[in-house]
Amino acid sequence: MKKYFLVTILILLLAAGGGFWWLKSRPALPTEPPIKRQTKNMQLTSSVFLNNQNIPSKYTCDGDGVNPPLGFKDAPKEAVTLVLIVDDPDAPAGTWVHWTLWNIDPATTSIVENSTPPKSIAGQTSSGQNVYGGPCPPSGMHRYFFKLYALDNKLSLSSFSLKEELEKAMQGHVILQAELVGLYSREK
Repeated sequence: MKKYFLVTILILLLAAGGGFWWLKSRPALPTEPPIKRQTKNMQLTSSVFLNNQNIPSKYTCDGDGVNPPLGFKDAPKEAVTLVLIVDDPDAPAGTWVHWTLWNIDPATTSIVENSTPPKSIAGQTSSGQNVYGGPCPPSGMHRYFFKLYALDNKLSLSSFSLKEELEKAMQGHVILQAELVGLYSREK
């Protein structure tokens, strides 16, 4: 009978929240350190077109074919360099590369019209040139992705490098990314 009495008392103590006292006195298990997160998003804008809006013809093969002005904002402090890739995934033969630039100084806040940032390197585009190639879709509306990447290291690539080589060199080094999409159609 005493045995049942002790078991009953133990059950009542556990139900009342007083049980497993030996677990409560144990130190807390170590936790993973907090993940360092970027509080701001890096931004890529243009003063001549908004995201998912038409690129003015001046910046295409129907106009002067010069690069549009671009603005950069909130690059992370730990960025060593920036990379810009402009391509058209809607091209009939596959993604068409219009511009690649790397080793852009992370303090850069803009690229003015018809220019490249000092000391940056322009890679080869799908046209085989190392300059901006304006949109020139053969038919229909195409999307032009302007992609800005913040990297934790400088890239050692020749100016003959293609987008695929650039992207391979960037692997594991991208801190943040921003994107601006422009539209263009030659059909009126």
